[in-house]
Amino acid sequence: MKQNGKIALGGVFGALALMFMLMTAFPLGTYALPAIAGALLIPVVIEAGVKTGWMVYAAVALLSLLIAPDMEAKVLFIAFFGYYPVLKSQVERIRRRPLEWLAKLGVFNVSVVASYLLMLFVFHLDMDTFVVGGVNFAFLFLLAGNVIFVIYDYALSNLVTMYFRVLHPRLSRIFHINNR
Repeated sequence: MKQNGKIALGGVFGALALMFMLMTAFPLGTYALPAIAGALLIPVVIEAGVKTGWMVYAAVALLSLLIAPDMEAKVLFIAFFGYYPVLKSQVERIRRRPLEWLAKLGVFNVSVVASYLLMLFVFHLDMDTFVVGGVNFAFLFLLAGNVIFVIYDYALSNLVTMYFRVLHPRLSRIFHINNR
């Protein structure tokens, strides 16, 4: 793909991702919308490469930090959902499946714990949602998050497959991906 095609593709999908981050003003979108915004980077990585994917992630993360309304959604996008689709393409190059999953789960757990600590100590957000009856259930939520992460990873893999079947032929004509 030519450089101007990469820029155009990154701009279109970056703008869509930012639009989803702006919709976090609605309370039900705190968790789902950053995940959707991150998934929109999949076509950028496939068509324009990992380097362009990282650049689009950085641009959307910075703009989200400045203008997105929900602080928790911003942290979730920046700390995990925004870069994971880009990183996933690199981690899946590991030939041994157990090592691949160990890397994926490691990235997820480090990101979630770092996000939790960031929201708790830096942004001073009220994290009493993990405390029920004086007992902190953060570990159980982390365990449940790992199960949900595996489902999310599987869904992203299915999105990549669907993308190649449905959207790739159309985008390749629009952006002249296969032309010299």
